[in-house]
Amino acid sequence: MKTLERERLRLSRKKRIKLKVQKKKNRPRLTVFRSSKHIYAQIVDDKDGKTLVSSSSLTKGFKEQMKNGGNLKAASLVGALIGEQAAAKGIQEVYCDRNGFHYTGRVKALADAVREKGIKF
Repeated sequence: MKTLERERLRLSRKKRIKLKVQKKKNRPRLTVFRSSKHIYAQIVDDKDGKTLVSSSSLTKGFKEQMKNGGNLKAASLVGALIGEQAAAKGIQEVYCDRNGFHYTGRVKALADAVREKGIKF
């Protein structure tokens, strides 16, 4: 029961965040999802409904550098990879959609790594 309650609370936070982010459609959004073993990130343009850039701990570029995808180092590497791809596509500003997860740990490490690559939130 405790897990179900935790998931219900995360989904309610997700709704609240998504309403705020989708009101401002002048920038794409960086959406983050984390599981116990992996972390996923993608930059989505809500105007066109298309994914511009995506990266995760399952991609080929990540697997060459690290084995485990469920720790802080992995999250910062995924953030660096998506930051480089976004900069190459000319994306300079995004909104961070943390998908209902708390802004600590792996989510924060990913966001900080994206910021280091020159992407503004």
